Amino acid sequence: MRIVVALGGNALSERGETLTAERQRASIRIAARALAALLEAGHEVVITHGNGPQVGYLAMQSSGFPLDILGAETDGMIGYVLQQELDNEYAPDVEYATLLTQIEVDPKDPAFQKPTKFIGPVYTEEVAARLSAEHGWTIGKDGAHFRRTVPSPRPRRILEIDVIKLLLDQGVVVICAGGGGIPVVQKEDGTMIGVEAVIDKDHSSGLLARDIEADAFLMLTDVEGVFSGWGTPDQKRIDRATPEELRQMDFPAGSMGPKIDAACEFAEATGGFAAIGRLADTLGLIEGTTGTRIELDRDTPPGL
Repeated sequence: MRIVVALGGNALSERGETLTAERQRASIRIAARALAALLEAGHEVVITHGNGPQVGYLAMQSSGFPLDILGAETDGMIGYVLQQELDNEYAPDVEYATLLTQIEVDPKDPAFQKPTKFIGPVYTEEVAARLSAEHGWTIGKDGAHFRRTVPSPRPRRILEIDVIKLLLDQGVVVICAGGGGIPVVQKEDGTMIGVEAVIDKDHSSGLLARDIEADAFLMLTDVEGVFSGWGTPDQKRIDRATPEELRQMDFPAGSMGPKIDAACEFAEATGGFAAIGRLADTLGLIEGTTGTRIELDRDTPPGL
């Protein structure tokens, strides 16, 4: 089975912890074990990952570097460590490649006027207000905390898609579209240039999964799945659902909403299934025993 696995930025770092090289590697090592289990089961795996916490930390430390450059830096960093840990965890006769991936967006995308993508660490309301005043950041509420928000335009085209397909044809495990890909726009003369944004990783991963005709699309995060009535006494995990059912529900634009959109679009376009759940439950998501599974016919037994 060809599977696109999207690792959430928060699945690669503990929420609220100070990001260090040692902690980042420890988190990536855990992710590598889950991914190795898919390889051991004989699946063809393409890996994408988020970079919200990482790019936010870099933005705090770097002056003068735009988000597209910082995104490329985090893609290289995460890809390098993930590739190394995968090789250590599952070495036999497997080749890995991390590919910096440019993804075209529309410069007129309304997202540029309404930043919703969370990046960086969490703050108290007081600290967030101070940082907003100092740096001109927009701030959004992420659960009980506050984080910086940036524009998150929809992906239109993966510039390196032919290279990705070529690597897959050679049996390479590809790590690509990191952080949602490096956002670029086409100028009037036909050349490309980066823009100040962070593309949503799940939307880019969904586009990738459709382009390479994947059978399954997994979004791994730090929550058990999709819940109805989230945050209320009546909250309940949704085991299985169709795109039509999920589109009738409301989900937060800065967190679960993009995952639901990407899952629905993938299922509708390919007839395959998408699943959302915890990193530790990776194999269970494939088997349909845990997480939330999204497919056109939810009465079909999992695994068929």
